[in-house]
Amino acid sequence: MSELALETAQAIADATLRAGREKGFKPLSVVVYDARGAVKALLSEDGTSLKRAEIAMGKAYGALAVGLGSRALHKMAVDRPHFIAGVTHATGNLLVPVPGGVLIKDSQGNILGAVGVSGDTSDNDEIAATAGIEAAGLIFDTGA
Repeated sequence: MSELALETAQAIADATLRAGREKGFKPLSVVVYDARGAVKALLSEDGTSLKRAEIAMGKAYGALAVGLGSRALHKMAVDRPHFIAGVTHATGNLLVPVPGGVLIKDSQGNILGAVGVSGDTSDNDEIAATAGIEAAGLIFDTGA
């Protein structure tokens, strides 16, 4: 299985924040996990609110834990709330089922990790995350 190098994770995080600034988004927090769930990069822009990093972590970790982008988890939270409650418990409450948690994949479809973003609307958080992943030459999966 492919691994997500530290240099790549840092590039994704930097490109994610850059995309948010270019689009005029509110200050963002971004986290990048590798496939085993280890934090590879975590950045918060000046002006983010107190718990934005933790929200970003919940979006990405939840996506990684279930193997689906958090947009799909959001739909499940509406359609199958007991399942999401169970997964939230199983992940130690590290699941935020709203858009902004995006899987990172290689060209063969292998999951390399996940990016989580928080700070603006969930849709805008997702836009920034996908831009960061694309900038690193990798494939994103939002769960749409």
